[in-house]
Amino acid sequence: MRLTGLRRLSGEVTVNGAKNAALPCLAAALLSDEPSRITRVPNIEDVRRLIDILAFVGVEVEFASGDVVINPVGACDGALPDSLASALRASFLIMGPALARTGTASCGAPGGDVIGARPLDVHLAGFRALGAKIETVGGRTIAEAPHGLRGATMVLDYPSVLGTENLLLAAVLAKGRSRIVNAAMEPEISCLADMLNGMGARISGAGQHTITIDGVERLSGADHELIPDRIETGTLLISAVATRGDIRLLGVQPEHNEALLGKLAEIGADVGRGQDQIEVRVDADAALQATNLQALPFPGFATDLQAPITALLTQVQGTSIVHERVFENRMQHLDELRKFGANIIAGGVAPVIIGPTPFTAALVRGSDIRATAALIVAALAAKGESRIYGVEHLARGYADLPGQLRALGADIEQLPMLDTLNH
Repeated sequence: MRLTGLRRLSGEVTVNGAKNAALPCLAAALLSDEPSRITRVPNIEDVRRLIDILAFVGVEVEFASGDVVINPVGACDGALPDSLASALRASFLIMGPALARTGTASCGAPGGDVIGARPLDVHLAGFRALGAKIETVGGRTIAEAPHGLRGATMVLDYPSVLGTENLLLAAVLAKGRSRIVNAAMEPEISCLADMLNGMGARISGAGQHTITIDGVERLSGADHELIPDRIETGTLLISAVATRGDIRLLGVQPEHNEALLGKLAEIGADVGRGQDQIEVRVDADAALQATNLQALPFPGFATDLQAPITALLTQVQGTSIVHERVFENRMQHLDELRKFGANIIAGGVAPVIIGPTPFTAALVRGSDIRATAALIVAALAAKGESRIYGVEHLARGYADLPGQLRALGADIEQLPMLDTLNH
């Protein structure tokens, strides 16, 4: 990707549906023998990979113009080959629905970005509490519940988002009442619960620390719209502040981004909220100030926005400290930011950023979805033409971030794949 910086972003764009809501909601469609329709689905690589997995386990899937129609005509075979399982982390979400509907499921080790330890203990402990027998053979997880699942209280060791989703998907058809204690509170959990309730599930407390599920015998199909992507929202807002821009984002839910909006206001940006829109504006001569933050589970500052805002903090006055409390290996973007001229003192999961540092264009490479987004933020604030490689990571989590930035005035161009592969 080629990007020429120091262009002020301005205008308005509409945000896409949430990646992290699309994946569990697609998996939820396996719980019914009736068709389901999910709208506002982002056209990203991870969604397409999960659709391939759904097709493998025996369902018909149509995906066009943001709508996915899922018709579970097959046997919902929950035995994924390693090649499909390793394609993305969310492949393991097939386990819960398959176990609930058929009494058996198996999956190889799931893939995903290498950003830190993400063990499956929460999922497996919950499945066992629901009555499943679990064994691991050659890296493959095999779960069996031939007599069905039964309600149970599951106390999570930590509020895993994927773990909470998988246990929700398993518990909705279990006999009796289940409780998930220390559940993840992210908006994507509530989005999944809303879809399941629309299918006939009986879930209360989603978005809180304890979720209660009263099992039902069957679920119908669904017609469900995804929530807006709060990480895409945050990336665009951070990009605007980095260029001292003036933008309006439409189709958003401001309450999902309160932690970020608070930090942008602390830095010195003018932030406005509407019912379904957010505005951010920075005057050209505004004095932006340093701030400290911690990446935490929701409603704390989102770990997926830690890398982009770290890039922004290199451009503000003073010393900022960023604590990453979720993933221990999520600082791979720091060395690349230094190539632009960033003054960052490495401190494990708590780097110190000293600014402002005038950025000059650089040749850099992204290592994962959000690290690559951080390099785009840096290039937007840099003088000259930067080249960013590894941008294939973006396609896994953003429907069209370069296109949205271009619509706001960025000088950004996707390079041919051959050029990317040669660097």
